[in-house]
Amino acid sequence: MRLALEPRRLPFRTPIVTAYATYEDRELDLVQVTDRDGVTGLGEAAPLEPFDGVSLDSVRAEIEGCRSILAADDASPAELRAACRRACSLPHAVAALDVALWDLEARRAGRPLAARLSPEPREEVTVNAFVDAAEPGEASRAAGEAARAGFRCVKVKVGVGDDSGRLAAVREAVGPRVAIRIDANGAWSPDEAVAALRALAPARIELCEEPTPGVAGIRAVRAALAGAVAVALDESAREPGALTAGGADAVCLRVGACGGITGVLRDAALARSLGADVYVASTFDGPVGVAAGLHVAAALRVARPCGLATLPLFADVDDPFPPQDGVIRLPTTPGLGVASDA
Repeated sequence: MRLALEPRRLPFRTPIVTAYATYEDRELDLVQVTDRDGVTGLGEAAPLEPFDGVSLDSVRAEIEGCRSILAADDASPAELRAACRRACSLPHAVAALDVALWDLEARRAGRPLAARLSPEPREEVTVNAFVDAAEPGEASRAAGEAARAGFRCVKVKVGVGDDSGRLAAVREAVGPRVAIRIDANGAWSPDEAVAALRALAPARIELCEEPTPGVAGIRAVRAALAGAVAVALDESAREPGALTAGGADAVCLRVGACGGITGVLRDAALARSLGADVYVASTFDGPVGVAAGLHVAAALRVARPCGLATLPLFADVDDPFPPQDGVIRLPTTPGLGVASDA
């Protein structure tokens, strides 16, 4: 098989402000794996260094190191996925090749990837809107637009600026029936998280992602809140033993961080076996990464809104998966349903 990497830089429409960084654009690589019959599978190398501590250069190096593995034309995509998994230490490198080889396999079979992963995938995935404004008035405007567009859940960053004012404005804008999910990105200490979430609870929060860094701290926050606000693992889900620690109500799974579609399926099964809910989110991925998240969420029949309606945040990306009334319908074309020029 032939391997190709194409660097891409995707500018955001407006800067994305989080508790750990502000982003002007997104740098990633489109990964293409082409078999001897000319069938190409697409993946995406997309670490987000301030978020996960992994550089794109290091991921590129590991992917390039798999060229000799991919040259084995007599190996199946499943065999190649396993070999690349053994050869790479970085989950984002594993993910790029894993997704490309799953896409290739589904294209060869002439079936959508979700149907290759599950006998009964969902036909659509419920998604949340992302409210990226920090100022209460702008957050209110964006949340109101999302509610009018049919979204049943909006996600708001916290741990920056006037959290209580922002959430009060968002709740007023969306009304009582739209869920509000918040994401602290580990901005608080455990004690700060408990105090903040108790203060923010009147806004009727669906859950808080990563209220404090680390599984132990999140477990302590959950115990102190005693159900007043649900908490979810996000960044901390990659800690060794995190999914078996029983410290959260839900787990946010990301294709890149989990090591691809294979990793999401594995981690979802483990989390669910221990009583946690799961959902899938993008890390400001490009079209290929979002497509991978949609297909695996559909295969897992995820019910909770997923953070996969993020492509409109980019200025120059045509969204192949526009949400309608808060859901994204799965493409019915073979593989991921993404063209190489997307």
